[in-house]
Amino acid sequence: MRLTIFKSTITLAALFALAGVAAFGPRDGASRADQSAGPAGPRNSAAADSLGLTLGTQAWTFRDRTAFEAIDIAADLGLTNIELFLEQKLSPEHQDIEVATNMPTEFREALKKKLRDRNVVASSFGVVRFKSDEKDARAKFDFARSMGMSAISCEPEPDAWDMLEKLAVEYNIRLAVHNHPKPSRYWNPDIVLESVAHRSKLLGACADTGHWPRSGLTPVDQLKKLEGRIIELHFKDVAPDPAKPGEYLDRPWGTGHGDAKAMLRELVRQNFKGVVLVEYENTEGKELEENVRKCVAFFDSAAAEIAKEVEAAKKK
Repeated sequence: MRLTIFKSTITLAALFALAGVAAFGPRDGASRADQSAGPAGPRNSAAADSLGLTLGTQAWTFRDRTAFEAIDIAADLGLTNIELFLEQKLSPEHQDIEVATNMPTEFREALKKKLRDRNVVASSFGVVRFKSDEKDARAKFDFARSMGMSAISCEPEPDAWDMLEKLAVEYNIRLAVHNHPKPSRYWNPDIVLESVAHRSKLLGACADTGHWPRSGLTPVDQLKKLEGRIIELHFKDVAPDPAKPGEYLDRPWGTGHGDAKAMLRELVRQNFKGVVLVEYENTEGKELEENVRKCVAFFDSAAAEIAKEVEAAKKK
């Protein structure tokens, strides 16, 4: 997703427990129900639950609609978690209000009620930038705490790390460093680790598996580097764009070049426990919903296969 630079305007469940190391109304008068693919029906997430994985989505996936509508489609797809992003319009009825750290209390409470009503947890928000400005940083931590979030995905300036570590400990909120592609600051896991390896375990990585190929890196290898420091994932399975050499497009999981199942197996090996967020950055409308639905189905199927592998290995 794009990096959100805050403006002062109103503006995947249990994949890894069996392996051994723990690392979380209409815009145009038409009804959104007329445009959506409708409820996906109950997911069979038993295998994922047994492994410790929580499946969610980055709200940026559904950037073609409001935050309330993104929450609705997440719930309809059987997703239990969402990562919000700043500046998304709040709802069809309140498009003048954006998700923001300074959003008025009544609208923040309406957002929390929407999440409760749909049984979706806002586990984090981002991606945001942190500078060495404690007042601004505290506003972001205060927002996360007020929403009951456990993490913020971010790309901090280097001189902000001492202050951010202090705040992370004070608020008991994790900071997950996100990797946009080269030449962004944190494109390589080595750079992320240089920043956080010597600091509190509250600081770690938001592993974006689709941006690594854009930087010439193999996703599974990068996950191995980050073992023990992955807080959450923006999970993607990308493939080269045939129309634009050197560029990549999201594909339904299991059909791209990222080896999605191998990535999940690596996370199981690490015994990562946390949130895996679907982030799909191309297509929109019904096509987007169908692509995300395919990702969810792949995830549940892969989790079932991996859970059987884990059980078989325990019997040897």
